[in-house]
Amino acid sequence: MTSPWFKSLSSVFGLKPRIKSLLLLILGLVALVTILAPLSSTSYDASTASTLVPNIYSNYRRIKEQAAVDYLDLRSLSLGTTLKEFPLCAKERESYVPCYNSTENLLAGLQEGDVLDRHCEFEREKERCVVRTPRDYKIPLKWPLGRDIIWNGNVKITKDQFLSSGTVTTRLMLLEENQIAFHSEDGLIFDGVRTVLDIGCGFGSFGAHLVSLNLMPICIAEYEATGSQVQLALERGLPAMIGNFFSKQLPYPALSFDMLHCAQCGITWDIKDAMLLLEVDRVLKPGGYFVLTSPTNKAQGNSPDTKKTSISTRVNELSKRICWSLIGQQDETGTTSKRWIPIQNRTTSAELEIHGLKPEEFLEDTQTWRTSLKNYWSLLTPLIFSDHPKRPGDEDPLPPFNMIRNVMDMNARFGNLNSALLDHGKSAWVMNVVPVNARNTLPLILDRGFAGVLHDWCEPFPTYPRTYDMLHANELLTHVSSERCSLMDLFLEMDRILRPEGWVVISDKVGVIEMARALATRVRWEARVIDLQDVICSKQIQTMPPAIAL
Repeated sequence: MTSPWFKSLSSVFGLKPRIKSLLLLILGLVALVTILAPLSSTSYDASTASTLVPNIYSNYRRIKEQAAVDYLDLRSLSLGTTLKEFPLCAKERESYVPCYNSTENLLAGLQEGDVLDRHCEFEREKERCVVRTPRDYKIPLKWPLGRDIIWNGNVKITKDQFLSSGTVTTRLMLLEENQIAFHSEDGLIFDGVRTVLDIGCGFGSFGAHLVSLNLMPICIAEYEATGSQVQLALERGLPAMIGNFFSKQLPYPALSFDMLHCAQCGITWDIKDAMLLLEVDRVLKPGGYFVLTSPTNKAQGNSPDTKKTSISTRVNELSKRICWSLIGQQDETGTTSKRWIPIQNRTTSAELEIHGLKPEEFLEDTQTWRTSLKNYWSLLTPLIFSDHPKRPGDEDPLPPFNMIRNVMDMNARFGNLNSALLDHGKSAWVMNVVPVNARNTLPLILDRGFAGVLHDWCEPFPTYPRTYDMLHANELLTHVSSERCSLMDLFLEMDRILRPEGWVVISDKVGVIEMARALATRVRWEARVIDLQDVICSKQIQTMPPAIAL
């Protein structure tokens, strides 16, 4: 197969002499910088690297970036590639979530809860456009303040929906003129719990409590056109995604969680011959907890004389059939134990062997991402703080403690970017996404106490727009291309889930980075090419001018 570098060099001979000379000069400069760069940074054996990662730059960083930009500019000039920006979507798609269309699902013959499930196969071809930012959108507050106060213009819940949502909601939320304030309640405490799946998480109060204990909960709730639950939790910076039990398995491997929590989550657990409980049993670890709180009674049958049976009683009867044990039942759930297991950034050799991983391979990947994270922060800090007088040779300023709340690692491998964030004391949590058809390392990621999920990047991700502060894509574009997916659709999807003023870090092969730079322009990102294998992009607020807003 002809390499991208060979194609790049061979294309020179079709150029005019002046352009040819310039391009050869740029290539020579890139080669010189590549030779000199290791002298000013930690040595790295590229032949043994399992992932493409950027180098640490010092004195040569600016000249290397300029060389890469000039090279790609000349490539575009020689190929005559001029790509137009995608148009902005109509106003009604400001909170658009693909693959959830109950009308189309009904037309397809689906029934009951399946109508509300995710069905990308029925998604009709729609106009390719950039999801616009609502006119009253504001950048979220920094953590930890942003966990308890959000801008109500950033979510879909209205004042009327808030007032009609019941006493529990009004006790936990306070709606002000342009803000929603949350009051967290103490959650359940059980021995030996580190990973929690919160089903139907409401407005994230339980998840916020667990995060304060340094645990990693993942909230899942079904899609709602009003945008509550998952959208509110993510706006608070808490881990959440759209999902339910109705027709498909959850995107988690077996034995994933120490606890599943359902606080009046609206699920009828005794339907379908307890198949929903079997799915709980599949993802629950041995010795794990299923915690259910529900209304006291529910009538079974239509007759007034029908004996009312507690939902908990019915679940207890079914749970005996799958060999569960009832360890406690009370009006106010919870125990006095405080033996949580916080996220610990360590993995033993024995644990690695269980997942078929060699310790040396894992250690190499860990060290690689520790170095890479330092580089990312060094590059992002002067971009975000434009008033900082960065001079050649000066040290980069330290980023603020809450610079980024959440990161989606779109090709997470072993979760070591997540691990590096913990090692460096960053407060951001990571949604570790393992692409389908890639090496399935999700069991290892979940065993480490991190949030993670399997996903097919040929389809949209199940979340609301503007929910992640940073997207990290290492070799993802190559993987997507090999799956014959559309990179154009992937970039539109990345833009949909990235919040305004958020960041995208892409590392990949030379030819792919060239394509990524062009697509970044089409989705209206500002792209900064670091070298021929790395590009950092920033997303701006995209709204229609007031005079022509729909």
